[in-house]
Amino acid sequence: MNNGKRWDHNLIYDLIEANSSVLDLGCGNGELLAKLINKKAINGQAVEANPDYVAEAVSNGVAVYQKNLDLGLAEFKNKSYDYVILEKTLQQLQRPLLVLKEILRIGNKIIVSFPNFNYKGIIGQLLQTGRMPVISSLPYKWHNTPNIHLFTLADFMDWAGENDIEINKGYAAENSEVRPLKMPEDNTEAEELLFVLKS
Repeated sequence: MNNGKRWDHNLIYDLIEANSSVLDLGCGNGELLAKLINKKAINGQAVEANPDYVAEAVSNGVAVYQKNLDLGLAEFKNKSYDYVILEKTLQQLQRPLLVLKEILRIGNKIIVSFPNFNYKGIIGQLLQTGRMPVISSLPYKWHNTPNIHLFTLADFMDWAGENDIEINKGYAAENSEVRPLKMPEDNTEAEELLFVLKS
């Protein structure tokens, strides 16, 4: 966080064109989609599994469909949205590859962000303490973390290469400072990552 604002929300807001159609998966309280609807006149739809977040998103004026993403997204037609957002959710899914396949089918452009589990701050803390790291982007203890698939920038790039995924843009963040992606340095230098993929 930086001054209470999420770097990824700010970047995604800037990336999405006005009057676009946007599907936000794992939308949380709907804050980002509500801002896009109100300030960029986008046509927005959200999906969220947590009923408390669903209620909060609805109160923010967001149309939300309550569903577990791991069940697939068959109700959404091919290329039915200009953008599909999957923000800091991929590592929490039981079936991340299924969800990636689905969002590439549904959207023309995909915005996906995730923590980099090879970040030097994570690895360094693990080596120094012998305990699972707790940092600002991963503020959980080992027993209550929602993160079940731990992967790195290199893992994600391998998946993209193996599946002929076109990466339009890549960004890295460390302590909420955002910059264009640098390879291979960011496999250890980036705390969090955001990509725009073309399906």
